[in-house]
Amino acid sequence: MRRLLLVAAAVVAAGCAQGRTVLPVRVQPAASSVPSGLPDLSSHEATVRTVAGVITRDLALPLPDTVMVYVYSSRQVFEQGLVDDGRVSPVRAAELSDFALGVGKRRQLLLHREPNVGSAEWVRLVAHELAHVSQIEMAEGEGRAEQWLAEGMAEWVSFRVLERLRLDTVVRRRLIAIETVRRHPPIVARRLDLDTLGTPRGFTVRHLREGSQPTYQMAYLVTDYLIARDGLDSVVGYFRSFARRADRRGNFQAAFGQSLAEFEQEAVAHLAKFTQ
Repeated sequence: MRRLLLVAAAVVAAGCAQGRTVLPVRVQPAASSVPSGLPDLSSHEATVRTVAGVITRDLALPLPDTVMVYVYSSRQVFEQGLVDDGRVSPVRAAELSDFALGVGKRRQLLLHREPNVGSAEWVRLVAHELAHVSQIEMAEGEGRAEQWLAEGMAEWVSFRVLERLRLDTVVRRRLIAIETVRRHPPIVARRLDLDTLGTPRGFTVRHLREGSQPTYQMAYLVTDYLIARDGLDSVVGYFRSFARRADRRGNFQAAFGQSLAEFEQEAVAHLAKFTQ
């Protein structure tokens, strides 16, 4: 049986001395859809390898042949790593390091070091960020698709990874999401403003202002509804369409058969059920 291969020999010694470890992870899909025995979540590299296996094998989402995994020992080193390794602007890196524990970029996964690498929340984070790596691979670039859909799909993927690894269930996570957004002002007011949530900057401003958990879980529930309605393949096709043209509104219309504004009204009606 073919397995995910981890090439961990190339740890950068100088980086380690500065609180920075670099792990090139080579991903190859395994033939079996069922992990044999207990999943290996014993280290950062093992957790990334295991999660990548579920994403490529069970969800059939693409990942690049090699993902460069950077592990940073502190918030300060993480922030600098976002600039040096992730090519993020210093202002954006400072903003991200205030709340993020990991960032998925093109063929890169940048992580703040976590001792409990087998915990459900850390596995969820790794899966979420690897989903972003997959989205970027499909779109052949960063920040092209609707950001609310990118974040919602990343949560959707992470919950299914947790369930596949028997760390949680999708049903429980969905119920938590519903409870989290029940009194979220945009849902109560029935005005999601998906257009603003569609840009990386707009999404960041909204979740910093209105709360990270309700904003992310609102994006998840909207995406969960869209996938239940149109299927994961339609969402995959949407991300792939950005490799041909960078047209947010046109690509959304082509993939889902309605404008973003029309879908927002449908999503508002769906989410309103959770406030009753």
